[in-house]
Amino acid sequence: MRRAGLALILAGGLLAAGAGTRDAVSDWVDLTDLPPVLTDTSVEVLARDGTLLRAFPVEDGRWRLALSLAGTDPAFIDMLIAYEDRRFRSHGGVDALALLRAAGQAAWNGRVVSGGSTLTMQVARLLENGSTGQWPGKLRQMRVALALERRFTKDQILGLYLLHAPYGGNVEGLRAASLAWFGKDPRRLTPAEAALLVALPQSPEARRPDRHAEAARAARDRVLDRSLRAGLIDGAGAEAARIDPMPRRLRPFPALAPHLAERVAAGAPDRRVHRTTIDPRIQRGAETALAAAMRDAPPQVSGAVVVADHRTDEILALVGSPDHTDTARQGFVDMTQAARSPGSTLKPLVYAMAFDRGLAHPETLIHDGPVSFGRYAPQNFDGVFRGDVRMREALQVSLNIPVIKLTDALGPARVMAALARAGVKAELPGGRPGLAVALGGLGVSLQDMTQLYAGLARGGVAVRLTHLAGEGGEDGAPIVSPTAAWYVGDILAGLAPPAGAPARAVAYKTGTSYGHRDAWAIGWDGAHVVGVWLGRADGTPVPGAYGADAAAPVLFDVFARIKPDFAALPAPPPQALLLGAASLPRPLQRFEDRGTDPAAADRPVLTFPPDGAALAPGPDALTVKLRGGRAPFTLLADGLPVATGQFAREIEVPRPGPGFSALVLVDADGRSDRVTIRLLD
Repeated sequence: MRRAGLALILAGGLLAAGAGTRDAVSDWVDLTDLPPVLTDTSVEVLARDGTLLRAFPVEDGRWRLALSLAGTDPAFIDMLIAYEDRRFRSHGGVDALALLRAAGQAAWNGRVVSGGSTLTMQVARLLENGSTGQWPGKLRQMRVALALERRFTKDQILGLYLLHAPYGGNVEGLRAASLAWFGKDPRRLTPAEAALLVALPQSPEARRPDRHAEAARAARDRVLDRSLRAGLIDGAGAEAARIDPMPRRLRPFPALAPHLAERVAAGAPDRRVHRTTIDPRIQRGAETALAAAMRDAPPQVSGAVVVADHRTDEILALVGSPDHTDTARQGFVDMTQAARSPGSTLKPLVYAMAFDRGLAHPETLIHDGPVSFGRYAPQNFDGVFRGDVRMREALQVSLNIPVIKLTDALGPARVMAALARAGVKAELPGGRPGLAVALGGLGVSLQDMTQLYAGLARGGVAVRLTHLAGEGGEDGAPIVSPTAAWYVGDILAGLAPPAGAPARAVAYKTGTSYGHRDAWAIGWDGAHVVGVWLGRADGTPVPGAYGADAAAPVLFDVFARIKPDFAALPAPPPQALLLGAASLPRPLQRFEDRGTDPAAADRPVLTFPPDGAALAPGPDALTVKLRGGRAPFTLLADGLPVATGQFAREIEVPRPGPGFSALVLVDADGRSDRVTIRLLD
């Protein structure tokens, strides 16, 4: 064996010497059948700043992350070449001088001391998973190394080494190793970290620092000694590196936003890298806030959080459960996507639509008393009737009877149409919407509800929340007018916050579904919208769980973790009527129960311009035509009265500016009709 090893080394020297000539050896190298060099790498899901949210192992269960030389610390590259193959940049794949040195050592010691392998030969071995102990395998590595050098650049060969080098356990490649042993990408490494990562691939199991710390330390220090002799580090740097502690364990790979990562990877299975809008700091804060809320919760209770920037439509955090691995809470279920009853969190939309259609104003009085709609007789949550209340108070206290009256006046189908415009996918148990939709009688997801509230925060326009980088930011169709959206935000900002939270910082609404199956809290400030859901993934009731008591504190905790200060809510738009009930136009002073109106069949209708019309540029005045209803009439444009006390059926009003505009007609009995038009430039 000693003679065979020596002969092999000498043969390698002859191969290296003849590698550059067009002779039999050269032809032999050219005919080499190279192993595959395209290797599967882990699918990666990245945060908005490019950091790794989550990676998925390749088919053989190994962690092998793609990397580039540009993303690798140059000091590590220099240290690797100085230790493993100092003539890497000049030889042709087999280093004749190194082999001759190895032959001399073998002759002197009577055994093979070093094999003279180059980095290119190591790449050949890694690509073929070949043996280094038998001379046929060594000769094959030399042949493949010579062929690799003819077909690839030095940097490409170096990249193959950095991708395939073993680092212990199921960790393969420099980037995976740097994350596993040091919790960071290899863009910036300390001398001690770089030296350990240079030494590990030679004996990845025998030098594992978590199992064989002394062997790992000795190997690292040998790399440091050679780096010192090569002038890559100075004496002080080498001494400091020698006293650096060794890593004690393999770190788990990042697993932020695991539900979203799985959804993204499944949505585009052929893509290796997925870039998201997730902010790692906000994601960690939301996960921490939800986990803290679960400490005293029953073991089966789950929860979910969505955080978005309503100015850009970007989802900044998505927490599908308190713990992705907690089977008792069914943590593998992404509760941001599950269809659940929203309870009272749909009420702000109904009020905004009523404000938009001229049915009511925040100061309008409405009667909270016994009422029935056929066999449906709704009750308030606490069973108490409060008599005449302002719309503002009715929404803040979350009364059921007033919102049912508004839904009856609007029509449940219009509420469902507004949800559709907002991008909310609703599941109706009976197939057709009834009045109970206003109280949560349908199924919606937390992400969709957060999107609806983002639209209200954006001034009443539909938004499409996105988790993929480079998407979002454009306004959609109007849901309600900016004035109506501001009215609702102003009302919800007046809700008392949980103890210790600042007042009027967040416009928010809580909700509790029938049987305490779902507890909700959704709200926004001037920049962000946050949605929180708590409950059991299997839909079992959670006795005593209320949105105000359970979900609202989580909502404010998440807001506090996003930033030190809340972003100010917007000022009222010019069209807002900041008046008391007595100063409002008479039809807006009190909401009359439309269900008992004998003239309901003769409601006022705007016949021109029709709903959805796009009007070309024209005169300064706009002619509005109507039928039905009882005079006098009031006409509002974008929430601002433009004609009052009108008896004619054709009314000329100032032409609104370019863009979308909402026209609302109110008759003497408070009945109304509304159209949305678009005026072209």
